[in-house]
Amino acid sequence: MKSNSFSERGIDRNWTLCRGCHNIVVVTDYCPRCHTRVDPRRPHSLQYAWALLLTAVIMIFPANFYPITQVTNQGVTGYDTIFSGIISLVESEMVGIAIIVFIASILVPVMKIVGLSIILLAVTLKLRLSRRWLMIFYHVIEFIGRWSMLDLFVIGIVASLINMGQLLDAKPAPAATFFAMVILFTQLAAKSIDTRLLWDLEYHDEQ
Repeated sequence: MKSNSFSERGIDRNWTLCRGCHNIVVVTDYCPRCHTRVDPRRPHSLQYAWALLLTAVIMIFPANFYPITQVTNQGVTGYDTIFSGIISLVESEMVGIAIIVFIASILVPVMKIVGLSIILLAVTLKLRLSRRWLMIFYHVIEFIGRWSMLDLFVIGIVASLINMGQLLDAKPAPAATFFAMVILFTQLAAKSIDTRLLWDLEYHDEQ
């Protein structure tokens, strides 16, 4: 016997949400209001999300192992990775900025990748995890994603403050591009997930 929670899904009542104008329509091919194609679930949502997430995982290695800043001081050029930059900030007694860089550059990207992996694994393998907690998890990932570019913002501010022409010059290094790609691909992966798949997960779990 079906539980009452089954009736909460629009798909069980032949209702579908139009992604173009957010109109709720009876299952049909195209929305009668904006003529956008209507699908009960976003096509290939999992495949897109997995592909984007795996790309972000690949990008995070050069983002951390290549230099992210290039500093030229009196003709001598030095490079810093994210980790060595944090150490340098701590040694320079700029602990507050070091904490911000650590959170934005290491903690947030890793948390997003791990969180998205858990959500995608739960949907793909139909794991017995709470839909409510998975949705909370997803919204947290979306929220912290807004702050992911804080590290590049800090680098830009620091570079503009210490840039003194030929004597002292600071600029982003190649890892900054990889880091921006990590943020971009994790954001796109989160946006690619059709959260209604989490509703289906609980539906299948209760059957």
